[in-house]
Amino acid sequence: MFETLKRLLIGKPLRNDALSGEKYSVAMGLPILSSDAISSVAYATEEILLVLYPVVGILAYNSMIGVSAAIVGLLVLLTFSYKQTIQNYPNGGGAYIVAKENLGLIPGISAGAALSVDYILTVAVSISAGTSAIISAFPSLERHRVLICLLILLLIMLGNLRGITESAKIFSIPPYAFILGMVTMILVGIVKFKVTGIVPPPPSNAAIATQSSVTIILLLRAFSSGCSALTGVEAVSNAVPNFREPSTKHAQITLMLLAFIVLIVFGGISVLASIYKVAPVAGKTVLSQIAMGVFGQGFMYYYIQVTTAVILAMAANTAYSGFPMLISVISHEGYAPRQFALRGDRLSYSNGIIALSTVAAILIVVFKGETHLLIPLYAVGVFVSFTLSQTGMFMRWVRTKEPGWVHKAIINGMGALVTGVAVIIIGATKFTHGAWIVIVIIPTLVKAMLKVKDHYNAVAKQLRIEEDELATIDLDKELYRNRVIVPIASVNRASIRALRYAKTISDHVTAFNITINEEEKEKIEKKWAILNTDIPLVVRNSPYRKIVNPLIEFIESEEYDMKKGDMITVVIPNFTVRNMWHKLLHNHTRMFISGELLKHKHIAIATVPLKLKDDNIILKDKK
Repeated sequence: MFETLKRLLIGKPLRNDALSGEKYSVAMGLPILSSDAISSVAYATEEILLVLYPVVGILAYNSMIGVSAAIVGLLVLLTFSYKQTIQNYPNGGGAYIVAKENLGLIPGISAGAALSVDYILTVAVSISAGTSAIISAFPSLERHRVLICLLILLLIMLGNLRGITESAKIFSIPPYAFILGMVTMILVGIVKFKVTGIVPPPPSNAAIATQSSVTIILLLRAFSSGCSALTGVEAVSNAVPNFREPSTKHAQITLMLLAFIVLIVFGGISVLASIYKVAPVAGKTVLSQIAMGVFGQGFMYYYIQVTTAVILAMAANTAYSGFPMLISVISHEGYAPRQFALRGDRLSYSNGIIALSTVAAILIVVFKGETHLLIPLYAVGVFVSFTLSQTGMFMRWVRTKEPGWVHKAIINGMGALVTGVAVIIIGATKFTHGAWIVIVIIPTLVKAMLKVKDHYNAVAKQLRIEEDELATIDLDKELYRNRVIVPIASVNRASIRALRYAKTISDHVTAFNITINEEEKEKIEKKWAILNTDIPLVVRNSPYRKIVNPLIEFIESEEYDMKKGDMITVVIPNFTVRNMWHKLLHNHTRMFISGELLKHKHIAIATVPLKLKDDNIILKDKK
């Protein structure tokens, strides 16, 4: 049943040799990998106004243009910086690999931890923002905010589990539809203002300024909020291996197109917000108000709302492209669980996709799907990774002094300086609003990653056999003496099957049974006497109705009496039922026994299955 549902939802498994076909072209990679950066413009302007407008009122608009220009300048700098990263690190991993190779282990895994946090928050923020756009158009859905978020998250997760090509087909159209709507709105809005002379009315919720001038601190707070427009710029550099050959060229083209689109759309929305004097309103996004001012409540208004909602939700798809690839690279190097390095049925890193979805879902529930509560956590991680990546590239140029290294070092050095300052600004201005959580989580993740690596190193050290030792091992000469214990609940087909198997692997076999009263003891001993076998039966009474503990005690007593070179094999009879719900009707003692026995060094466990027929067939035969 589960397998059928799995195939229905994510499709049939793909062969390993199909991996070459699971790659992005520029046309498909642009909407998938730029969704986060493109969609961030839908709320970045609003985040700037949320800081400025309540404090300085109508003076906020001129300051907003200046802040937006600074963010656009940083975008240009980051674009050229990451273009160099793509050229020199085409195997993916982005900031993690760059920082680890050029700055050392701790900066490297710090960048990896920061990026991981950013990707998780990208999913939570994007889906929450998409839900907010839906609620702006349909306010009655407010009470279902969290449920809508979780449903969108589920759909995106399933789409990505279907593989790169499938997810690209599903998710590539909405970003293009959003870009078309934004460009149309920007052009029409500017034309209506400049050519037709339409003068927008002042905001209906005009704020009373609490101060008469714009201070540097206020501008820095607004800048830190608007920097959410830059999240997602690094995604292309993390996913270079997902592009078709030549992957480096295609990734660089995608990055440049991404930057150009963000520049036009973010800059255009900020200009329209200033022209139309749009102010933050509860229940209505700034973008929704701009669309209403430009188009009125007609088709294009709802087109903007729908495409905005979809692109905001689809922005999470950027994280689904970046996080699984990043965590697989980290996993290959031993700093994350090895399961993240494995590809699933559809050749995607399915364990990374599922982990990303699970943590994002928890964040959505905890923060109730509110974008403004999640935004303060959002930009810290990505700007930490920006800074480490740019610093790593700067150190690379200084160390290698390749041809043209000076101007490259200047680009990356400026990138490191500006993003480093941005980290301090964001961390300081957003600290009490929740950024402290990320500042605490990143070092915690770094420590956890180091612990994972230590564990893998310790395991490898204990399992390793050197070649000179390997040559001295004689498997035919040094045989284990095997003592077998078969725990049985009763004399039945499953236990007989297990006993027959036990006889094939050892001449020293003991059957073990636990009873809770004399009647049961007499019953099993009577049946055992009829059975034609020389296998001894040990029956122990359990006055407290315990099953596992008496068995463990008996096995441990046998283990205590073992001679050097002996092994104990516990052969467990196990019948399997046909239907999923039938499993709920049985106690699964085998799992508890196995869990305890695996703690012992000289005990092996074997399970002998007996597959039962369907109930209906048996009952029909009986009639």
